[in-house]
Amino acid sequence: MIVMPQANIRDEFLQKLNARVGDTIRIKKDGKIYEGILMPHHEFSGEDILVIKLRNGYNVGIRVTKETKMKIIKKLRKLPSKKKRDIPYDPNKPTISILGTGGTIACYADYRTGAVNPATTAEELAFSVPEIFDICNIRTKIIFQMLSEDIGPSHWKILAKEIAREFNENRVAGVVIPHGTDTMGYTAPALSFMLKNLSGPVVLVGAQRSSDRPSSDAMLNLMDATRVASQSDLGEVVVVMHGEISDSFTLIHRGTKVRKLHTSRRDAFKTVNEPPLGKVLNGIITLNSGYIKKSDGRVTVDSNIEEDVGIVYFYPGIKPEDIPDKKGIIIMGTGLGHVSRLLFSRVKELIKDGSTVVMTSQCIFGRVNLNVYSTGRDLLKLGVIPAGNMLPETAYVKLMWVLAHAKSKEEIRKLMLTNIAGEISPRTTIYGF
Repeated sequence: MIVMPQANIRDEFLQKLNARVGDTIRIKKDGKIYEGILMPHHEFSGEDILVIKLRNGYNVGIRVTKETKMKIIKKLRKLPSKKKRDIPYDPNKPTISILGTGGTIACYADYRTGAVNPATTAEELAFSVPEIFDICNIRTKIIFQMLSEDIGPSHWKILAKEIAREFNENRVAGVVIPHGTDTMGYTAPALSFMLKNLSGPVVLVGAQRSSDRPSSDAMLNLMDATRVASQSDLGEVVVVMHGEISDSFTLIHRGTKVRKLHTSRRDAFKTVNEPPLGKVLNGIITLNSGYIKKSDGRVTVDSNIEEDVGIVYFYPGIKPEDIPDKKGIIIMGTGLGHVSRLLFSRVKELIKDGSTVVMTSQCIFGRVNLNVYSTGRDLLKLGVIPAGNMLPETAYVKLMWVLAHAKSKEEIRKLMLTNIAGEISPRTTIYGF
């Protein structure tokens, strides 16, 4: 065992031991013994924190002190140089495209070192779950490699064009888009409005837990997304994610009706205000009625949007000046779609100056109805547009698209109240809550 002085203690320990990432080490501290694979130092960890991957697959950070004792149990053998792997092709199978954007699902575990790395090449992305080659042929391309919070309107436009190119030029059966889960609820409706006459499914898929964790949902989600893209007759944008906390099945959600409703559960994604479009159980796809079927002909892209749109969350004490000057405002009101009368003058001013104000609900489930109470009726008189049972994120994206296409206030109102991409359910049912 080696004991080191305090200065630069983590690095000195590793240098003295000649330890490197991938070595198996044993650490003794405070009477406890930890054994695992040495992991790369995380940029957000303290300088004295050493991270190892335990045998159970979980990572643990250990603060190194002068009392800490450490030794190498097993050195990582010299790694062979990476060889290019050919993506298999079977002429009897359908072909789909996987367009990478980043996110947890686009990371793969290096089981020689225990490290989790982002897929930076098409080859790495395809072989992150090689079992998908048993389902279909794969075309792969990395479009972005970024956190989903950094994906915005300009990226939606690029994605829409790349998707159309895959369908029109490469004649794929479907397209899968691995995407970070946190803003998938914006990208999915954006693509739903931008893509027309789809000749196959566009499937967004993510993972709540990375592939190095025993509880990772990455493999099942990607496998079933691949099945939906290659074997179904869907002609719309959907999201495929875990249907419950275990690994039993995944659900197929319409892109304009899906929301992430939990920060970390594997079944965080739910279809809101209506049943899911379908499910995948044991590799078998079951679709409910009411889905849009794929079309013949060319896929077209209509990506013209007005980006000067914002979302305002109403809260007690909000001031009129808290509502910004924008061409479009989505208000997340209380209950059936209400705000305090203190904001009426500001709303009236915005609408008079040419802005469009749309009302959604913080409740998420249910439908906005401005005809029930006097507050709602007065908002209608001011010109506020009720969003029905549209999700706030979907209403936000739709308003961006509508403002770029409508020529008058009357046309804006008509389009916002028209069901374009399955975003408005014709009636409220007991399902979807």
